[in-house]
Amino acid sequence: MLPVFTSIGLFVLPDWQSIAISGMILLMIRVFRTRTFTRWMAKVGLTDEALCEAVAEMSQGLINVDLGGHVVKKWVALPGQGKRGGARTIVATKLAERWFFLYGFGKNERATINQDELKVFREMAKELLSFDD
Repeated sequence: MLPVFTSIGLFVLPDWQSIAISGMILLMIRVFRTRTFTRWMAKVGLTDEALCEAVAEMSQGLINVDLGGHVVKKWVALPGQGKRGGARTIVATKLAERWFFLYGFGKNERATINQDELKVFREMAKELLSFDD
């Protein structure tokens, strides 16, 4: 069973990143987060704006680690901290319109995810990214 997702809304990439025909923007970005990720976000003080900023960076190719199977790791700055000492997020994406924040952890909480967790995240990504709009 898939986790419940919260959409944090739609946003449009800046003009220099979007595909436009006659002024009509064709690429809309949708960002989602799991209920578990949402609870963790609230605990550490991470904002939706920070997630949207992270998506904008990733859409430009600024990904920290490509874990394969459409799963990436992205460092996100926490309030009062930089990215380096901040949070790590696990995101399912095809680097296009839909971005699913699946899991987050602080650098001080753990070093990385294990192979079993990665397998689950890859399975989740496969299923989530196969859905039609």
